[in-house]
Amino acid sequence: MGVQVCWDTTAEQPPARRAAFASMTAATAGDKEAWLALFAPDGVVEDPVGPSMFDAEGKGHHGREGLSAFWDMTIANVERFEFVIRDSHAAGDEVANVGTITTYLPGGYRVDTDGVFVYRVGEDGLVTSMRAFWEVERAMATARQVAE
Repeated sequence: MGVQVCWDTTAEQPPARRAAFASMTAATAGDKEAWLALFAPDGVVEDPVGPSMFDAEGKGHHGREGLSAFWDMTIANVERFEFVIRDSHAAGDEVANVGTITTYLPGGYRVDTDGVFVYRVGEDGLVTSMRAFWEVERAMATARQVAE
């Protein structure tokens, strides 16, 4: 997997922003264990928030087992990620990142997902919650085949 995370900000960051950056870096590197290690034992991922093809009930993926299954169902199937964070708002133990995640999928397809990606961390800096606000139909409308 190629690694591309574009982050226009200073090096000194609040814990939630550091965790978000580490999460994106682990995903681009295809490093499942590093990604899982960023989460608290009872951490949850809602990506996207609400019912979707990844989470029919819309209740999120909970704990190491749920997060591992989420990785296998989603992240593991992406050939390459590009994260472009255009804005980031840190407050308390959370950060809301506004940006686009571009995924390159098998068969030469590219999908651009615009959204707001909210991370919450505990006192230990581990992610307790990651909530991704994006619209499935809007992202799928960007799907196109690109030259490999």
